[in-house]
Amino acid sequence: REHNFNMYDDTISSSLGVSYDYNSMMHYSKNAFQNGSEPTIVTKIPAFSDVIGQRMEFSDSDLLKLNRLYKCSKTQGSTFLDSCDFERENICGMVQGHGDQADWVRVTNAAGGPETDYSNMGRCTGSGYFMHFSTGTANTGDTAVLESRLVYPKRGYQCLQFFYYNSAGSSDTLKIYVREYDEGSPSGILRFITTVDGDCYEDTLLFEFCRRNVTIIVVFQGKKEGSGPVAGGLSLDDINLSETTCPEFVWRVKNFSYVMDNTPANTPIFSPSFTSKEGYTFQMALYPNGKDEHSRELSAYAHLVAREGDTGQTWPCPWKQITMMLMDQHPHIQKRMSNQRSITTDPNMKATSEALKKIQIHTGSCYLWFKLCLCKLSTLFQILTFFSGMILGRLVLRSRIQMGPSISAGRVLVQQCI
Repeated sequence: REHNFNMYDDTISSSLGVSYDYNSMMHYSKNAFQNGSEPTIVTKIPAFSDVIGQRMEFSDSDLLKLNRLYKCSKTQGSTFLDSCDFERENICGMVQGHGDQADWVRVTNAAGGPETDYSNMGRCTGSGYFMHFSTGTANTGDTAVLESRLVYPKRGYQCLQFFYYNSAGSSDTLKIYVREYDEGSPSGILRFITTVDGDCYEDTLLFEFCRRNVTIIVVFQGKKEGSGPVAGGLSLDDINLSETTCPEFVWRVKNFSYVMDNTPANTPIFSPSFTSKEGYTFQMALYPNGKDEHSRELSAYAHLVAREGDTGQTWPCPWKQITMMLMDQHPHIQKRMSNQRSITTDPNMKATSEALKKIQIHTGSCYLWFKLCLCKLSTLFQILTFFSGMILGRLVLRSRIQMGPSISAGRVLVQQCI
């Protein structure tokens, strides 16, 4: 029965974009077709040795593959491609690359940092894993390659998002590639996407690329380029790949619970400044505990400014739109709670002189932004800000969220103005 163990490439047997499933009802057991006392299948991850071969029920992955195989309608409109938080030992079907000199290792903390993973932050016993390439123990020139499972994009654009922590040397790099497979390239063609380098930092990174109707694998290559700290390396967590365009701008608010507890009223925190495609510069301001006239209400402002030397912008800009999304930090992109609202400037709506005095605008007309409502915020969240079309100049946008005992529930009051 040796033919039961023949190996086939993706042109013969498709995984349908689902990671390797040790729990599948279709999986042979460790002693299947046994001839003697030794097992016929040895799992690469020993913990799954007694898991394979179960016949009790379909696994979640079995059901997902059936839906995709028979093109069930509820799976066809999804923009989701892949996600991994590395909590399971099979690391979501990702594999170590061939021809490298080191490995990415699944850990809960790393010498030189980080001390915890990104999503659980050390709060949950028995969880909180991420992948780490130790450059401190590697030799100069060593690489560590981590490859995703096969995915099957149908649309013409993809957004790759992941958390990245760099405690390595300033010259060490992370390179992102995509390996494409089609009928003309059954062995795959490796295409370079970008290089991430620089001094130590931590952040959520987003990269956009365009692939359509080809099978792809995302490749992460860490490389030790030169001397660096003895304890340190590159770390990855919460990888998500979707068939959407990436947001233009991201503001990640770190440790939001601490910010809420320790920021006095009337005290803002500020995002970095961003510049739109049309050349308008803006900055977000957040009052975690509100202002005097709106105590216990979370206030968000969008400050759009004209910098010295800016040319070509029209002030003001009616009928322009800003879209803001507040999003928690769940590691799986499909399970994140989010709330998105768009606000459009209306030149036919003018504020009263009394309203102008309240917001300390001394000259000019007031253009309103409207249709904003936010609710059910998580205690950990990101503010993702991106723009459709040109943005309105010299505008202060304020949305107020009524705070109760928990910030996970509230109602929204909206004010304006420019």
